[in-house]
Amino acid sequence: MAGRGARRLRVLVQRGVLVTALAVVGSNTWLWMLSAGHRFAAAHAPCAPVVIVPGARVGQDGSPMAYLRGRLDVAIELMRAGRVEEILVSGDAGGASGNEIVSMTTYLERHGVDPKLIRTDGVGLSTRATCLRARHVFGIERAIIVSQRRHLPRAVALCRAAGITADGVVAPCEARRVTKVRNTLREWLAAPKALIGLYLPGDASAADRVAGIGVGGVARVTTRHRVAR
Repeated sequence: MAGRGARRLRVLVQRGVLVTALAVVGSNTWLWMLSAGHRFAAAHAPCAPVVIVPGARVGQDGSPMAYLRGRLDVAIELMRAGRVEEILVSGDAGGASGNEIVSMTTYLERHGVDPKLIRTDGVGLSTRATCLRARHVFGIERAIIVSQRRHLPRAVALCRAAGITADGVVAPCEARRVTKVRNTLREWLAAPKALIGLYLPGDASAADRVAGIGVGGVARVTTRHRVAR
């Protein structure tokens, strides 16, 4: 009996692993297909009114770490090339590693971006929250979103599902190998949840729920650089 139970458990575990693997691979493939034709290198980026920069970890000194710095550098490049008019930085103003919004705005200003052209959202706590809030709170209809290659299909697909005519631009990633491996694994595992999010209702109330605030709330949204549209 014990041997039979062990074999049954082993079969169930194997099936569970197989189903999970198929879900992860299938979700990533679908996101890649949905974003096909909407991912560009910076040199070939289309024009848009605004570029969205999703937040990421910041260093102990408050400066952007490699992933975030790469995204910001591309946003600056697009601004200087005249391909975008404004930058929306969206992240966690109360993040575990520090205030992503202050880190991003400070970096942009130090690199010559006019503060009046920087819009900020301190409750972009996930990629989906960033996209929903960009559309329903900030009223953005056309945008470029900047991120690293592995994250970009998910970011583009979620923005387009939120109602934004969005294209993605690849940001460089000058990070340690272990960091790249960890983030790649994270992106692969995040795909099934993102795929589900594509087909959930997306409106102003959904944007607030995803951000973890009350309907119509603006908790932790910084307004220092916000520009009325």
